[in-house]
Amino acid sequence: MNELKFPINFDFKISTLSNDFTATDANGNTIAYVRQKMFKLKEAITIYNNDTKSHELYKINADKWLDFSTAYKFTDVSNGANLGKVARKGWKSIWKANYEVIDQNEKLQYRIQEENAWVKVLDGVLGEIPILNFFTGYFANPAYIVSDTRDQKVMKLKKQPSFFGRKFQITALKQTDADDDHRLMLSLMMLVLLERKRG
Repeated sequence: MNELKFPINFDFKISTLSNDFTATDANGNTIAYVRQKMFKLKEAITIYNNDTKSHELYKINADKWLDFSTAYKFTDVSNGANLGKVARKGWKSIWKANYEVIDQNEKLQYRIQEENAWVKVLDGVLGEIPILNFFTGYFANPAYIVSDTRDQKVMKLKKQPSFFGRKFQITALKQTDADDDHRLMLSLMMLVLLERKRG
């Protein structure tokens, strides 16, 4: 991923059983293709340059077996460098999704929080009602806010209304460093894989 041009769109493939999605920039150019290996006891995600999967860019690996509170480490495939990680805050995420973005020096950089917890409640209730559960993908669309350690909002990820498939859009609210952009992008890619079944 080179310099990112916002908004960034994540578009899941609905024709496969796997959790694959394409990330495109504001000009419609593919910046990454994300593939999650299915049936793994530990999460294993590979980010490619495009959907031909000819060139690997990054790896995301869970630091625990299937667990309620897990960190996901980012690795640059080209040189094996540790780029940091995103950690899901287990008990806090029961009511409202909470994640922390940690840099390569184990320093907290950003927090990602669900904007409105009631959307999660609405999705859960409607999802249990026959026929109405078909419409949750159009009405119950969660949004997530990325804030720095001074509580300044820097990005927003929002699920787009859709009856079929899953589409998300990331908008920049404040300029950040290029290194941070890539770490945040990897964090949000992991988040949508964990949260995508909602709405």
